[in-house]
Amino acid sequence: MSNILYTIAVVLIIMWAIGFFAYNAGGIIHILLIIAVIAILLRLIQGKRV
Repeated sequence: MSNILYTIAVVLIIMWAIGFFAYNAGGIIHILLIIAVIAILLRLIQGKRV
């Protein structure tokens, strides 16, 4: 499960970077970034428990 979470976080960060530099789509890009950061934090927290 944590591998899927990590993969989703990486994909969201890549999407954010593409959107930020290429399209500058505004608010939705920042939402993607926040979701990616939350996913990474969850991965780190869950990794320490195991």
